[in-house]
Amino acid sequence: MTFEIHQLTAHIGARVVGLDPADDLGDDTVDRLRTALGEHKALVFDSPHLDAVGQERFAARFGPLTAAHPTVPGGETPRVLDVDSDVNKANEWHSDVTFVVNPPAITTLRSIVVPPYGGETLVASSAAAYRSLPDRLREWADTLWAVHTNVYDYAEPRPHRKAAEAAYREVFESTPYEASHPVVRVHPETGERGLFVGGFVRGIEGLSTTESRDVLRLLQAHVTRPEHVLRWSWQPGQLLVFDNRITQHYAIDNYDDQPRRLSRVTVAGDVPVSVSGESSRAIVGDSSHYSVVPEEGVAA
Repeated sequence: MTFEIHQLTAHIGARVVGLDPADDLGDDTVDRLRTALGEHKALVFDSPHLDAVGQERFAARFGPLTAAHPTVPGGETPRVLDVDSDVNKANEWHSDVTFVVNPPAITTLRSIVVPPYGGETLVASSAAAYRSLPDRLREWADTLWAVHTNVYDYAEPRPHRKAAEAAYREVFESTPYEASHPVVRVHPETGERGLFVGGFVRGIEGLSTTESRDVLRLLQAHVTRPEHVLRWSWQPGQLLVFDNRITQHYAIDNYDDQPRRLSRVTVAGDVPVSVSGESSRAIVGDSSHYSVVPEEGVAA
């Protein structure tokens, strides 16, 4: 299959032209896409006829799929999570489901309904962020660990939630999860190091709440530097794929409560490993119903 990959920014993002994810893809094509994802961290496709079944089929070419979410029920299928602005707006930087011991490896987002303006998705390279740290700070970050939890969710509370948002939050937090992850994660395929933090982090282990907030604010500032970020403006019938192990993303709430609906399917991930070779560990909650934990991660 002949297709082209057009780089979008210096550090993250490429557009795939001449390939429809709804098609039956050969192994060589999938291998080329996997290589491109490792290089560019995020890929964008046009696929106007892609449906939920097709999205699952495409995502499954990259590995076993997770359930829709550890606590939130699936939408069109048990593996599809509805990303609907009427019930939830994830307008905080995060990587998906980092509160479990093996967060998803790859996230796919399919646009269904997009507002006439706004509603972009930002995706940031945590590898570029790590490389931009001063040497001494980078060396210190290599040694840090953080606790991620779904109960903490996004750092800044929203005191005036709509009823639907409050109900979603209640379901989201219905089963508590906590996991301890390295602040610097080594990518299992490329060997790159990336800052593995974001909106689900409750705190840095060994630091006070105030100290944690200051350190996280500093690290997040590097993740979200404009030159590290792809800003994608959606059209209906597009698919955005990003490597959840080495990116963060943010859905911008700038569309005046107009309808915005995407669907998410995620590929199961490995247990993160630190620079020193230590594996993440689950602290609270059994997430095996969501994503089977690889054997090597059970005793970590």
